[in-house]
Parts: sequence; structure tokens; C-alpha cells
Amino acid sequence: MIAAFFDSIPAMILLTGMLVGAAAALLGSFLVLRGNAMLTDAISHSIVFGVVVVWLLTQQLSGPVQLIGAALAGVLTVILTEALARSKLVKMDAAIGLVFPALFALGVLLISLFARDVHLHAESVLLGEIGFVWLNTVTLWGQRVPVAVATLGAVLAINLAFVLAFWKELKIASFDPGLAAALGFMPGALHYAILTLTSVTAVAAFDAVGVILFVAFVIVPPATAYLLTHRLWVMLVLAVALSMAACVSGYVLAQRWNVSIGGMMASMTGVWFVLALLLAPGRGLVAQALTRRSRRLDHDCRALVVHLFTHQGTPAMPEENTRRALTTHLGWSEPRACAAILRAHDRALIKRQDGLLTLRRKGVAEAETIFGRARTEEA
Repeated sequence: MIAAFFDSIPAMILLTGMLVGAAAALLGSFLVLRGNAMLTDAISHSIVFGVVVVWLLTQQLSGPVQLIGAALAGVLTVILTEALARSKLVKMDAAIGLVFPALFALGVLLISLFARDVHLHAESVLLGEIGFVWLNTVTLWGQRVPVAVATLGAVLAINLAFVLAFWKELKIASFDPGLAAALGFMPGALHYAILTLTSVTAVAAFDAVGVILFVAFVIVPPATAYLLTHRLWVMLVLAVALSMAACVSGYVLAQRWNVSIGGMMASMTGVWFVLALLLAPGRGLVAQALTRRSRRLDHDCRALVVHLFTHQGTPAMPEENTRRALTTHLGWSEPRACAAILRAHDRALIKRQDGLLTLRRKGVAEAETIFGRARTEEA
């Protein structure tokens, strides 16, 4: 059964995508919380420079040396970016836009000059091809396993071990770096550790899925999970689950429509984000629109109560305390007037009798409270 699983091409493609998604989402959650998500894009492009430099020095295209070299290139990107930002001459977004294109362009230039006859191309780093991961295998415990699966499995284990080992420190540093520093948790060191692991994960992923899919996994699922929960551990679980769901649905749709597998997986992360943006409880656009509508109705309901209270028992009451007066004297539209009357009626503030709106006892108390509060604020 195990041999059949590792011999299955669809299973290996899906497993590779899930490993990348889980490894990236674990680290990306902390980067999104700290507001450093776009550093991921900078790191993922600048590793081209690290890969080609290590090849020039060692003539090796894979292995632990490549991982270390590319990770150092990612850390170099962060150091240069933060140094520029600290100079106060440019802002952080501009610093990112200055550093990573320079390192990426330098890496492409070195490839053009010294690696024209080598299987090393900037496009393969950016795009990758997850559909071919099953071709490059290695023997582990007597079983042929795709190199990408073995590498990414090890990287996922390292990332998970790091998060579990430093959970308390990461949690405090993500929400309050000042408190973390006061407690001796070294938030700066944790920040660089996360970015170093992000660089390692990017290097492990680029040969299989490319930088674009990696960036999608490291940013979009955590950002989606952030809209759905206020608890950190739930956010991490949701981010990993969403990335895996994007892999499965992206692969199925790519097979059906005969399009890029990696591109479809990345697109599905965007689909989940759009759905969360619209439908997330509390934070979603629909929930916010309903909240604003409810607040407007509450405001109109209070205005209606004050209007009725002002004219109740006066000679103008038969004319003012009607629905028609709300549209002619207050300038409300007919639907707005009807909605305010229904809200006040549902809250037992008013009653209607022969077309006349009158306040109930609860409505009178509400109006007196509003007037009392207004007098207090004036005083």
C-alpha cells in the first residue's frame, strides 16, 4: 500500500503541494501578524542570487550547501532592507522595492554570464513545475520517494518543531515586541530565525513549486485565517488547512480545465481569501455592512422616539406623529421611515393606532434617557 501511494503521480503532486502549504503557512502566520508579509516576496526572489553564488563556489545545484547559501541570501535581503528603513531616508516598502530587485537582477546577471550551459534558470526558480516532482526520486528505507517530498517533509518538521519549541516566545513577540524584549525573549532574534526558516523553506520549495506558489502559500492562507479567528493557535490550524484545501481543489480544477497545477493552487488560495473577506463573521464585508445598517437603524429609531416625544401631547401631534411627517418634515425616504418604525415597534417603544404613532411607556423612558444624556453632555 505504501509503495502504491508513492508510485501514484497524483498523490505525489498533492503531497508536495500540501507539504509546501503547511510549511509556508506555519511561518507565514507570524509574518502576517508582524506586518512583514511582503518580506517573503523579497526573500523568495533574492534566493536566486544565493543559489547562483553557491553554484559558482561549489558547482552544486542541490543539497544542504544550497539551502544554507540561499537562506543566507534571504537573511542578507532582510538586513539590507531594515538597514535602509532605519536610515529614515526611505520607508520600509520602498526599501523592499530597492533591495530585492537589485539582488534578483544580480542573480540573473550572474546566471547569464557564468551559468549559460547549466540547468539553472531564473524562470524555473519563479514558476517551478509541481507536475514533474515524481520524476526526481531518492531511496529512503527501501522506498523510492520524490526528492521534493523528502526535502519538504524535513523542512516542515523543522518549522513545526521551531514553532512548538518557541510557542510562548513567538506568541508574545508577535503581539507585543516590547513586552517580549522586557521578558528577555529576544524578539529580534526570533524575527531573524523566522525569516531564515522562511528562506530555507523557499529554497526547498522553488525547484518543485516555484516562488510564486510559495509566496501565495506563505501569505494568503494566514491572511485568510486572520479574518476568521482571534486566537493564534486556531489561526495556524486554519492557515494550514486552507493551504491544503487549496492544493486539493486546485489540482482537481487544473485537471478538469487542463491548466497549470501550481497556478490553479495559487488561485484557489485567493478564492478562499475572497470568500473570507466577504463572509467572515464580524470582520467580513457582509458582516460589516449588516453592522453599519443595524447602527443606522438604531440611530433612526432613537431619532424617531425623540421626534414623537417632542410632539406628543401638543396640538401638532396629529400632524407630526405620523409616517408621512417622517418623509416630509425629516426628509427620510419611505423605506427608511418604514424601517425605523418597524425597529421601534419590534422593541416595544411605539404603537400605531389609526395612523398615529404614539410612544409606549418604554419609549417615553428611552426618550427621557436620551434627553438626560444630552443635558449632561452640554453641562
